[in-house]
Amino acid sequence: MIQPDTQFHPAPSPFNPDDESLYPRWRDAKLKDYPTSLGDLVVEINDPRALTEAEHAALLARCRKANMALYAGKTGADPDPEIPLSLARRFGLQDINKNWLADETGLTSLTVREEGIRQHYIPYTNRVIHWHTDGYYNTADTQIHGLNLHVVQQAASGGENALMDHEVAYILLREKNPDYIRALMAPRVMTIPARIDEGGTVGRREEPGPVFAITPAGNLHMRYTLRAHNVFWTDDPVAVEALAYLRAILESDSPYVYRGRLESGMGLVSNNVLHDRAAFTDDATHKRHYYRARYFDRLAGTDVAEVYAL
Repeated sequence: MIQPDTQFHPAPSPFNPDDESLYPRWRDAKLKDYPTSLGDLVVEINDPRALTEAEHAALLARCRKANMALYAGKTGADPDPEIPLSLARRFGLQDINKNWLADETGLTSLTVREEGIRQHYIPYTNRVIHWHTDGYYNTADTQIHGLNLHVVQQAASGGENALMDHEVAYILLREKNPDYIRALMAPRVMTIPARIDEGGTVGRREEPGPVFAITPAGNLHMRYTLRAHNVFWTDDPVAVEALAYLRAILESDSPYVYRGRLESGMGLVSNNVLHDRAAFTDDATHKRHYYRARYFDRLAGTDVAEVYAL
């Protein structure tokens, strides 16, 4: 598992706020020919379980540029869990986060539940899910670096997603004020309170941490949620200002924010980019079902040093 480290950087990184040499070179290369629409991220493929070399190369190229790619496959509403699992393995994702509500495969079936423990958690409802990165409540040594989604069935209406590359969010914040980055790298910017399960047992301990962190390989990791409850933020004035600016970006019509609706057979492969979900409505024949796969790995071939020859 890759542990973000904001104190010691064994690899040079453009994300080090005190680095004034790598950052501008990386920033310019990153933004050059950056995708301008959701459609620029989409690759039409046949079967995610058996990607061709050309399909894999096209998806990987988009992930190297934007930390994400979308595929439009021909599997339709086939619920075979091997569809997302095979695709993930092709990108070097092996260490899946088998969270407590996941299926036996390690995938999480996101669909509306009206009974059982899942009904109490927003991903299993039809309600809006605000901007976040996955696993923001995980411990420091179990952070999520890879996130894939696969659509088995879309809702009758609604359910659109918004996506944003966390590296671009970093750029916009740093260009506005480099101190924003320093503030958001502080060790206790965001704290997720402990989860107390039925019977009073602690299901998850309190988890403080930064918003931005740098991994030992020099990559950027982001831990963030726009949820209004069950999160405690620092009162540091610079961090408060930075968070307000970030929220304004996410809620704007920025060209770096992609919005659209995925249909059956489509999916996302990513380095845990920022994303949200609109509310939706099911009917008798269209019951929204997504597979979500969280990985402790990062997509192979997308390390910043490798992509930008740092």
